[in-house]
Formats: sequence, C-alpha cells, structure tokens
Amino acid sequence: MVTPVDHAKTDLPAKQEASTILYALEQILADAGIASAKSDARCLLGMALGRDEAVLPHEDIAPMDQACDDRLAAMMARRLAGEPISRIRGWREFWSLRFAVSPATLDPRPDSETMIDAAVRWVSRNAAKDRPLRLLDLGTGSGCLLLALLSELPQANGVGIDVNLDAIATARRNAASLGLGERAAFTAHSFADDLGPLGDFDVILSNPPYIPTGEIDGLAVDVKSFDPALALDGGADGMACWQQLLPRLAAALAVSGMAFVEIGRGQENAVTAEAEKANLQLSGSYHDLAGITRCLAFSIKM
Repeated sequence: MVTPVDHAKTDLPAKQEASTILYALEQILADAGIASAKSDARCLLGMALGRDEAVLPHEDIAPMDQACDDRLAAMMARRLAGEPISRIRGWREFWSLRFAVSPATLDPRPDSETMIDAAVRWVSRNAAKDRPLRLLDLGTGSGCLLLALLSELPQANGVGIDVNLDAIATARRNAASLGLGERAAFTAHSFADDLGPLGDFDVILSNPPYIPTGEIDGLAVDVKSFDPALALDGGADGMACWQQLLPRLAAALAVSGMAFVEIGRGQENAVTAEAEKANLQLSGSYHDLAGITRCLAFSIKM
C-alpha cells in the first residue's frame, strides 16, 4: 500500500525556480517506480499553480503559497497511489482533441486511435468524406471514438450508446465542448438491445470489454484500479462481449458500410470466427504503434 505524501516531509521549498521544484518532484516519483516521472512532475506542478499546461524547467514561476503547496501534495499522493495524470486533471488528449473523463469512462488511449485512422482511410478510399454518413459508437464511454471521427467528417452525424448514464452525460459534455453537439446524440442502450429503431449506419465503431476476467488483476494499476470494470471485463475468455455485440452490430450495419472494432492481443482469429457467425466478413486488420493487431474491420457478408 502506498503511503500518501506528507508535504512537510518532501522538503519542497515554497519559493524557488521551477527547475528546483521539478527535480524534487521527479525524484519522489522516480523512487516510486513511475516511469513518466519527468512529464508527470511538470503536469502536476502546472495543475498546482492553476495552469492548464505543464511547467518547464527553465521557467521562473510565481511564489507558491500554502494553498498551492497543499494542492501539489494532494495530487502527488494521488499519483503515487497509481492514479493516472488524466484522472487527476480530469481530461485526456485523444486524436489531438481534449476529452473529459469520469469514473464511468475508460481513459482514452493511443491504441484506440488505430480505429479512427482505419475508419478515416476507409472513408477516403470510398470518396465519402463529404457525404452525410451515419456513425454509431457501441459502448461510447467518453464519446472519444465517435467525436474524433465526426471531427474528420464534416457532413456526418452519429449516435453513441452506453449502459451507464454518467458516461452518456460525460460524452454529451465532450460533444458540446468540441462544438459537435448538434451532430452527435447519445442514448442508453446495451450491446444486447435491439438497435433496429436506430436505423442503419455507414460506419460503426466499438471498443468493448475484451479482457479475460483472470487477467485483470495483472494489469497496470492505472487501468485495473481506475478504469471502470464494466468496460474491461470480457468474461472468462474475453469473448463474452463479442457474442452479444457482433450480431447487433451486423443488424445495424448498412450493406455498403464498415464496422471497426478494437480487440485484445491475440484475439483476431476468435473474433473473426464469431463475426462470421453473425454474417460478417473480415475486410481488414490494423496494427497499433507497438505492432499488435488492434483493430479489425468487418463488412456484411455478401
């Protein structure tokens, strides 16, 4: 168990240039085994000072009063307990856009940008960027997938579904802050619901819970302790969500449309086999920055 930082024991001077304070913060974080100690220290100091951006070592900063010291100590304690910077500051950048996060939403991560890149490429190949496409995001969370794709497709409209009302509220706030509220609607549904009343969709996105239950305890603390379990746990073999999701996805996908889903490491064959049962055919696979197959594209089997 990580003991919260006692600010009085960190020996952080109240009035110093940024480099001295940042060095002390970095040492504390690095000693706790946090690999991103340098960037985290800069972000935390910036937040403590009430700034939106990170503090750089060459900067001269205003003297830190007691309230600022207390904010910094509290945030350091949270980071040392494993809470990611995005949760502490309340937002994460995804696809160069800012998304608020909440306890009900996954923390958007670069791996998921693989889906957006694949979808944008497909739309471009089909000369459909300026068409009024209909998009669907199954399990929308923060809305990052739907809203990132809408930001690339100026004539498109989209619907995001989620079972959690707090997640829906967060997604709506993100849509409004990004100026996409008029083109994005969010509603409460589960993967098992009949989505027929929503109509057909040209592009469907989904990052469902696909991690086997037994593997969750072995995940990094920032994932297992701070991402919602409902968005992680894919059942004993990680396939429970796919058995519910893929038939509904197939029913909602337009004949000429394409669905893009995020998968776990090594799930490509199992997910593809499950998709074939739902009358879907594999149309492409895409790797993340680590070279892992992270996204599969499916179309209606003709």
